[in-house]
Amino acid sequence: MSSTELLRAWTAFRSPGRLISLATAALAVVAVGLMFTGGTSSGVSDTFWFRHQDLGREGSITVRMTSMTGTITYPPPGHDQIVAGLVPWAKSGIIVKDGVRQGSRYAALAMTGAHGVRFQHDYVHDVAGSADRAPRWLRLTRSGDTITGSESADGSQWHVVGSAELTGLPETVQVGLFATSPGDLTLRETGLGGTIEEVRFTQAVGVFDNVGVQGGSGRWASGSVGEMNHTDWEKFHNASGVVEKDGVVTISGTGDIGPIGEGGARGVEKTLSGLVIALIVVIVLAGRFGARSAGAPRQVIAAQAAVVGSATFVTGLLAVVPLLTVVRVVVGVAAALALCAVLSYGLGVWLRRGWAAILIGLVLIAVPYAVTAVPLLPDGIADWLLRLTPAAGFAVKQTLVEHPQVTAHYASSAGYFPLPGWAGFAVLCAYTAIVLWLSSGSRGSARKPSPVPPPGSSG
Repeated sequence: MSSTELLRAWTAFRSPGRLISLATAALAVVAVGLMFTGGTSSGVSDTFWFRHQDLGREGSITVRMTSMTGTITYPPPGHDQIVAGLVPWAKSGIIVKDGVRQGSRYAALAMTGAHGVRFQHDYVHDVAGSADRAPRWLRLTRSGDTITGSESADGSQWHVVGSAELTGLPETVQVGLFATSPGDLTLRETGLGGTIEEVRFTQAVGVFDNVGVQGGSGRWASGSVGEMNHTDWEKFHNASGVVEKDGVVTISGTGDIGPIGEGGARGVEKTLSGLVIALIVVIVLAGRFGARSAGAPRQVIAAQAAVVGSATFVTGLLAVVPLLTVVRVVVGVAAALALCAVLSYGLGVWLRRGWAAILIGLVLIAVPYAVTAVPLLPDGIADWLLRLTPAAGFAVKQTLVEHPQVTAHYASSAGYFPLPGWAGFAVLCAYTAIVLWLSSGSRGSARKPSPVPPPGSSG
């Protein structure tokens, strides 16, 4: 493929109508995305009630947790009452944290609603301890940047649950008791068999005695990390907070400490809501352009496919860069959009009819992408569509990772793709390669290709 052929291909492609269409595609992504960028998730949840004091570079906190209870509001099947109970990943225990700002580094040792004792740190790391219930002794020890969590049945014989190196911890950190409880996630079927997420308010309550801190200083402080006490349950029944009486500390809290932001895991999905509009535009544009080139020599088809892909790739970059900062997602989305354009172009060359190429392109790419992004279809069908159709290529934009310590709806309608990014992109590449191969063998006299204007003409 020579530079002259590429220049001729660009000259044929660069009509004002096509350039305006690409600009429209980019603006659609940006305009819709700007509606959501202000509320996208930081990627972690960090909301809990915290009773804390200062801790130096060497020290520890030891407590006995005597009980853990909780409340779940209006759970299924009746949704008509508030019940006592704990969701599986409700947590209450002890924590060492770099200040009280959300998102800072931490290590915690906690009792959970259904998974026993856990040592967790920096939102994504989770180590299982014993499956025993309260009462249970818990201890966190700091030595420089190293935090070690231990548990005991009697306060004498201790077992190390886990250890974490929190590089860069300041001289003084915050240490204390905490309680948090994520929403109770249930799934409700829609009329077409899809599922809608419903999250109900929950609260965890931990009761502690024998609270001892070595290496600590200052008075105990108490407050929420993140917003709390805004629900009717907290306002009128049991506010999140701390009550201390006769050496017994009762701490109540809601929220979560984990790897998925409380605004949901769909920050990127929402930001790229306009992508389906751009996808339709490039499928129509490329399919019509491909039909005009039916019967052209292979080198002309290859040059025009390269130009279509490059122009769409640049369009994708211009559309996504203002909205996202994750390089892998930015480049991946632009590349997937470019391949979809090349695929549609190849369909136009092969089928020799723009309307047929557009129809098939929409059915193969845009429709599966759109219907799996909303809870219209059963999760199983949606997953297969994102495995078998070219829409699988958009798995490159996935940022949701499945974590065992988080209860979430891991489905396409929640931003989760069944294939890893590289595998989904490979599916799209395979479709594109097959269609280009078919289009290169479709030359004949059935339809004369539109003449390619010389360089310098208006096209």
